[in-house]
Amino acid sequence: MNKKADINPDKVIPVEDLSEPLTYGVEAFTCPEYAREEGDKIWSKVWQHAGRVEEIPEVGNFITYDVMDDSIIIVRTGPDTLKAFYNVCSHRGRQLVDTPEGAHSACGRKQNFVCGYHGWTYNLEGKCTRILDQDDWKGCLNDERTQLGEVKVDTWGGWIWINMNPDCEPLVEYLMPASDLLNQFEFEDMRYHWRQYVVFDCNWKTALEAFMEPYHVEGTHPQLCVYGDFYAWSKAQGLHGNDGFDSKDPEEGDSAATTTVTRTGKGPDARKMIAQMQNEFWDTIRGSTTPTLVNAANRLVDELPEDTPPHEVHEHWYESAKRDDAARGVVWPTIDPDKLAKAGLAWHIFPNMSFIPGLTFLLGYRARPYGGDPNKCIFEAYALERYPQGEEPKTEWVYAEPTEEKWRKVLAQDFSNMAAVQKGMRNRGFRGALPNPHQEQKITNFHRNLARFMGKGSPRVIED
Repeated sequence: MNKKADINPDKVIPVEDLSEPLTYGVEAFTCPEYAREEGDKIWSKVWQHAGRVEEIPEVGNFITYDVMDDSIIIVRTGPDTLKAFYNVCSHRGRQLVDTPEGAHSACGRKQNFVCGYHGWTYNLEGKCTRILDQDDWKGCLNDERTQLGEVKVDTWGGWIWINMNPDCEPLVEYLMPASDLLNQFEFEDMRYHWRQYVVFDCNWKTALEAFMEPYHVEGTHPQLCVYGDFYAWSKAQGLHGNDGFDSKDPEEGDSAATTTVTRTGKGPDARKMIAQMQNEFWDTIRGSTTPTLVNAANRLVDELPEDTPPHEVHEHWYESAKRDDAARGVVWPTIDPDKLAKAGLAWHIFPNMSFIPGLTFLLGYRARPYGGDPNKCIFEAYALERYPQGEEPKTEWVYAEPTEEKWRKVLAQDFSNMAAVQKGMRNRGFRGALPNPHQEQKITNFHRNLARFMGKGSPRVIED
């Protein structure tokens, strides 16, 4: 069967309106040449979050970040300064920092970076301070020639971001309008609760897209449907995109169903439904909520009468949890209601970041290529929370096989789709993706922007 049997190239045109029914092919997911070109056309051009500021709190602390053939060292050089360098000695090209066996990155603390091959030494500013028998080069090895190659680095939201393009736009501009809508969440005051990674048998985009829309909830997480219908709006936000819960009734508007899952869910007794929902999230995700929110929800049946209106139940729950957190030294951010509504439920930050934000938590995902293999990726997930000063847990990246035992039920359900989708896209019977024009615009916007960087593969509208 011809994969393109229903797409006549003479009857399709590139489209800017993502609300149109669109299609795109599988090249971005399965083509080895496409995967190789991503290194030059995407990964060397964009801002990527490489870690969290909390991972390098003291001068000399460093982490590494690898994407395709490039490895980068991010190091704290002063109380308020970070530097990023290519992880390669200027002498013969040996990596300065090796990744431990079985890990996907390195971390530690150093006063100097010493090449394990010939002992060339670099200080935290990237300057080469020791060259064995330097006179043999007859004076031609100046500081410029031996300096480590520098990489742009900045911070936003508590994340460390790097960009290999020396002429890149400032990070704050790259992130707009997401940064404007999300600054109020004060992610920089959150800390890791847990963080895990795995190597999947799928393209990095396949993995990331599994977390870019709620449209899959009924098919993948049917147990969650008791809490709402999970109908969603989805919007392009420049390079990025977001979504939120919507109503199928046009008279109710965007905000009507926004409350169905995030606040009270279905059912006649909002007290019990909120408690059930919060316990479900904690037990099956260990994220998208916190122990404070769970405990406050569990008290609702004792603190409010059964006939309390749902919006009053929600307000009481949040105010109760806010007081509980304040008593233990956790202060919630002040949120602008209009910006909160516009922020929606979840975000995709181009190219490889996705997260669900909350006032006191964040559930985040990152996916990136595994070498140059289009059918493999490194997938990472993590939860952030607010903690009293000095009481945040000590965490590290942990490799975890993609089972329910290691990742809990909801993420394991998502994982069950990834390799199967990747395999299906290689099937000659698959004729191209058919994303939902209303609920999956984040994904079509993602592919529209991929096409702009790659110069091919733009989503197209199919005419009758």
